[in-house]
Amino acid sequence: MGVIVVSAICFEREDGAVLTVRKRGTGMWMLPGGKPDPGEGAAECAVREVREELGVALPVDRIELVDVFETRAANEAGFALRATVFRTRERIEPVVQAEIEGCRWILPAVGVDDPAEAPLNREHVFPLLLAERAAAARA
Repeated sequence: MGVIVVSAICFEREDGAVLTVRKRGTGMWMLPGGKPDPGEGAAECAVREVREELGVALPVDRIELVDVFETRAANEAGFALRATVFRTRERIEPVVQAEIEGCRWILPAVGVDDPAEAPLNREHVFPLLLAERAAAARA
């Protein structure tokens, strides 16, 4: 099984909603991001991709590493995915462009059960965010 390597950014709004995007010709919603260019670091890739896909200019120092996750690729059957995920709470106004066909804000509590959300989101990112919110509520 081949492995697709990507970098992505989890944009979180104050209400906890997360921005997901859908690429043209696909049915799955995923975090904005993409594959690195040769010699490009994970963080640099993530900020370049969101600039190209959403018109969001974000300095590398405004994102923080969440983790590196491994799961199934959303749109490439038979491939695994290794995703370096960053996060930010920067306020943005995304403009759909390049290969992106749509974007939406979704609450992790809703997205975790949405079959249209990519496995990365349903299995890793949304459960992590929900666990963080639950821990913060108990504190």
